[in-house]
Amino acid sequence: MQTESFFEWLGEAVGAALRHLVEGLGGLFGSIARAGASFLEGLSRTLGMNPTLLGFVALVVGLALLAGGVRALLKRAFVSAAIYLLLGLWVLSWLIQ
Repeated sequence: MQTESFFEWLGEAVGAALRHLVEGLGGLFGSIARAGASFLEGLSRTLGMNPTLLGFVALVVGLALLAGGVRALLKRAFVSAAIYLLLGLWVLSWLIQ
């Protein structure tokens, strides 16, 4: 009888510890998700674009093209720099309203 109550107590203690761990991690990841959503909402509102996945993918592609243009300028490849910069500005101009 004494052994059963010990294992019952041990099970309750482990269950309570796991419950606190899961609730804490859920709160942590929930706050990170809310912060990310607020950041993306503010970014899209400031740029005047729709907060969709396709819009953010186009934003990343446009910024990557601009970065490629700057790298090409640093390598003194002026023709490819002009092409990259124009394509990047063209993609970003679709987004910004």
